[in-house]
Amino acid sequence: QVQLVESGGGLVQAGGSLRLSCAASGRTFSTYGMGWFRQAPGKEREFVAAISRSGGRLYYADSVKGRFTISRDNAKNTVYLQMNSLKPEDTAVYYCAADYRPPDYSGYYYYSRGSEYDDWGQGTQVTISS
Repeated sequence: QVQLVESGGGLVQAGGSLRLSCAASGRTFSTYGMGWFRQAPGKEREFVAAISRSGGRLYYADSVKGRFTISRDNAKNTVYLQMNSLKPEDTAVYYCAADYRPPDYSGYYYYSRGSEYDDWGQGTQVTISS
């Protein structure tokens, strides 16, 4: 089991930016596929972004494409989510998740499914004011 701790959430005005971080305790972080999901009050958890083990493949939900950027620093055991041009509808608790053994052929369909991930962080609140 890997411990994942999100940080960087907060309150920001619409149009602003936030950068979320997810620090992992695992010693083999570079082998994990990593994803970001979010859940707003009264809504189902939804996929936001994912990144492959090496960082060579990036995947985004249509709702955030062009505004959010996922990245990782394997030397720091950390994955990031840079969020720009934030909208009120981005308000949610954001969770990072780790997939310990993603297949080599994994693509968007795989990474966008929360059921594929093995561990989840506690979440960090992101609130966007109008």
